[in-house]
Amino acid sequence: MSTVAGVHAVLPPHRYAQSELTDAFARFCLGPRASRDVVDRLHENARVSYRNLVLPLERYAELSGFDEANALFVEHAVRLGAEAVCGALDDAGLRPESVDVVFSTTITGVAVPSIDARIALQLGLRPDVKRVPLFGLGCVAGAAGLARMHDYLSGHPDQVALLVSVELCSLTVQRSDRSVANLVASGLFGDGAAAVVAVGRDVAATGPKVLDSRSHLYPDSLRTMGWDVGTSGLKIVLDANVPTLVRQYLGHDIRSFLADHDLCVEEVGAWISHPGGPKVIEAIEAELGLDNDPLELTWRSLDQVGNLSSSSVLHVLRDTIDKRSPTAGSPAVLMAMGPGFCSELVLLEW
Repeated sequence: MSTVAGVHAVLPPHRYAQSELTDAFARFCLGPRASRDVVDRLHENARVSYRNLVLPLERYAELSGFDEANALFVEHAVRLGAEAVCGALDDAGLRPESVDVVFSTTITGVAVPSIDARIALQLGLRPDVKRVPLFGLGCVAGAAGLARMHDYLSGHPDQVALLVSVELCSLTVQRSDRSVANLVASGLFGDGAAAVVAVGRDVAATGPKVLDSRSHLYPDSLRTMGWDVGTSGLKIVLDANVPTLVRQYLGHDIRSFLADHDLCVEEVGAWISHPGGPKVIEAIEAELGLDNDPLELTWRSLDQVGNLSSSSVLHVLRDTIDKRSPTAGSPAVLMAMGPGFCSELVLLEW
């Protein structure tokens, strides 16, 4: 087993009500004469009340293109990522020089050297720290990053691993794209960061134990979610059949994963799910037959900050540790889905 010793979630300072963001998107992207009926309905149906942005709202209309947006991404991703790392290390009672390996993930900007290298130099991680940048996993990467940390620590039980996720979704919005996918995304995604510190079994720590993980890459689903990369930057690919894939695969995936550990759905003490959107959350609840609102913290995260891509499930993990307090020894399932199309399940024990 490995232990989640520290989790810290960070939001940028500029916070707006969904109605303000809808108005701004309509001005910036649709123009004064375009009908707002569709965007108003899609934004309302997102069930998002507030989101945090890395820039003041009026600044987005001034962005000149992908060059400027990506430069801003690198600047702010390092700042927010470093803040998240410092918080997670403090939570774990460790210092930067304790870290043996750092995993990093983002899907909303491109940086070479990668974000983890810039954070490592800024915070004073050891010069021999191992770095594993992850790109392309999108929303699933918070869960996948935690799983890959566990894989590493299984072979290095005396070491400390760090995962940092930074997603600045607001910097990817395409002002000339009037597709339904872009209209949906503009009402759903927000900005945020998170970091997790985990330690191997030979390192004393308190926190949830990671027992196992499972990945599933689904067939014929490459165009379900992702980016089309072009001269204007990162253009969203988002198919309406994501809830259908959840209903088709996820219930079976979770039940078979639990059965391999002699567990069933009813024995799970906490469900820590990425808030992919209302229809996705509803599909998870329906497929698993979940009662008494076990995904309350996922719904609350969607409402209060929107979908933060890879950072979201780590925010829900932090909220679960802070507020849910599952019974000691009870199992928990952390899960997310993302481009591929794929899912990642992580079995925890409190």
